[in-house]
Amino acid sequence: MSKKLISLLILVVLATGLLPAVGVAAPPLQEEGEVYTVQKDDWLSKLADKQYGDVLAYPAIVYYNNLKAAEDSTFAVIENADLIEVGWTIYLPTAEEATAYLGGEVGMAAGEPGSLRVTFSWPTFIDPAVGSDFSSSTSLANIYDTLIFPNKDAGVDPWLAESWDVSDDGLTYTFNLRRGVSFHDGSELLASDVAYSFNRLQTIGEGYAYLISGVESVTAVDDYTVEFKLERPSGLFVPSLVRLYILNEDLVRQNTAAEGPYDEEGDYGKEWLLTHDAGSGPYRVVEFPLEEYLLMEKFNNWWNAATFNPNAPGQARFIATTETATVRALMDDRELEITDQWQTVEALEALDAMEGIDITAFSTMTSFYYMMNTRKPPLDDIHCRRAISWAFDYDQAVALEWPGTQQMVGPAPHTVGGHNPNVLVYERDLDKANEELAQCQYAADIQDYPVEVVWIAEVPAEEKWALLFQANMADIGVPVEVVSQPWLSVVENTSAQDTSSHIVTIYVSTDLPEAGLMIQQRYHSSTANTWQQNEWLLDPELDAEIEDALATVDQGARFAKYATLQEEIVALAPSLFLYDQLEKHAVQSYVDWKPEENSSVMGYQIYAPRIGVTAP
Repeated sequence: MSKKLISLLILVVLATGLLPAVGVAAPPLQEEGEVYTVQKDDWLSKLADKQYGDVLAYPAIVYYNNLKAAEDSTFAVIENADLIEVGWTIYLPTAEEATAYLGGEVGMAAGEPGSLRVTFSWPTFIDPAVGSDFSSSTSLANIYDTLIFPNKDAGVDPWLAESWDVSDDGLTYTFNLRRGVSFHDGSELLASDVAYSFNRLQTIGEGYAYLISGVESVTAVDDYTVEFKLERPSGLFVPSLVRLYILNEDLVRQNTAAEGPYDEEGDYGKEWLLTHDAGSGPYRVVEFPLEEYLLMEKFNNWWNAATFNPNAPGQARFIATTETATVRALMDDRELEITDQWQTVEALEALDAMEGIDITAFSTMTSFYYMMNTRKPPLDDIHCRRAISWAFDYDQAVALEWPGTQQMVGPAPHTVGGHNPNVLVYERDLDKANEELAQCQYAADIQDYPVEVVWIAEVPAEEKWALLFQANMADIGVPVEVVSQPWLSVVENTSAQDTSSHIVTIYVSTDLPEAGLMIQQRYHSSTANTWQQNEWLLDPELDAEIEDALATVDQGARFAKYATLQEEIVALAPSLFLYDQLEKHAVQSYVDWKPEENSSVMGYQIYAPRIGVTAP
């Protein structure tokens, strides 16, 4: 039987995000506005049409009602514009108030726009078919829209797609698109744009392309209906669409170079999309000096504009630096609202001591790995890898991090669905380490095989763990050379076996909230030539098990397969599983930011529409 998912428009709006913040002059509510009790069959657009003759005027009701609710608790707070309940008391603003709001005289479009400035580790790629790291994913989430949207409960909500049908065999998905969605240039987003965006991502094959493998075809049935045909059933197909960012096909084609590696598609617009956008999301690109910053401005004609925080920043600037002294100076001068996540514990403690600055820490789907190259002596011997795993001091490593940080339990973060809490967890045990080392084929000549450990130069805190590792390995006679490399060099070097180091220290975030996706990202052969995997396992049997698990539609059966995979990977000892990251940022007190109420999917924590910034 066909499963039809008919969903209400989900406008994820936090109650506190709709209340006016200190520093913003909210207009006084007029006495002649109507106090209204919600009746059966009421919805906001219907009330807007009745009151103002415009079904699209409903955001004004949301805005003014929630101002009223801030003053008087008898009024309901509207958190979701399509979910109002019979019996609620709400406030219907006057026609003058509604006109003022819709004309930008009050609310989110009024006054001088605040700025949200955030530092990031660079580079940043804003081409939806290229970007996949933290800064790129954050940029893409703010610039583009997707068919569905990740929520804080590790699930997904309808977004550009209002509903979808799934065929009985699980191979055909038909999505019904929202009408009237505008791209940043004012043109309407259509089903053909969805098909184009998918085909472009699949053809280019970079960024998040691996997530959408297994799709046979995408067809625009009509302007508002798009059909996906899968090669095989997949339990993760719908969640994976959070990484299919929808491009304006006409705009990209207008800016596509005729010469390029993609046959009749030329360069597929890649050169232009390095510094420009073709999106429909809440922010649009103003300028992008590639090695300096990305500047975006709020798109007030965004289809979901009613969910903007009333103090959402008029501009968002992502700045290319993680340098401690620079970040501290910018925070001290209030020229930076949120720091990057790569500041050291010491730097964060110093920032926390400054007036008007607090530290925000929250769980993510990110984990810190020491990736061991299993093709490079002496790490091509499993006993040597196990010896290293037993010799490392995990307790001391965790103690170097922010309070509350926990050691990893297996190869996937504990926050994702299908995590196996019962796998073997290595701890520092020199007796076991020496027993394993004695079985290693290189034991007699281990001094002739120094292990190179590479840490990321832009993340200076990583040096502490590298030096700890060096000291721990000395206890079992394994020589270690500690080297720092810029992130770009690491990305380049991990793309080939002959340039990959013995060990690279890297934080990896799973792209979807399930253990199977992290396992695929980290250990499937398809990612072996990327920065996400320095292990080079290249194991066809493991690949087949991963693919089988991901293709399993039943969640219980899928999670059981994930559990087995985690046990098998731990037995191979391809990595040191250090800790699940608490993401940490220093934040100015005039910033209203609640990352824990957003999705844990990488890139959606710093989601500007839900952040409020008042004057410093």
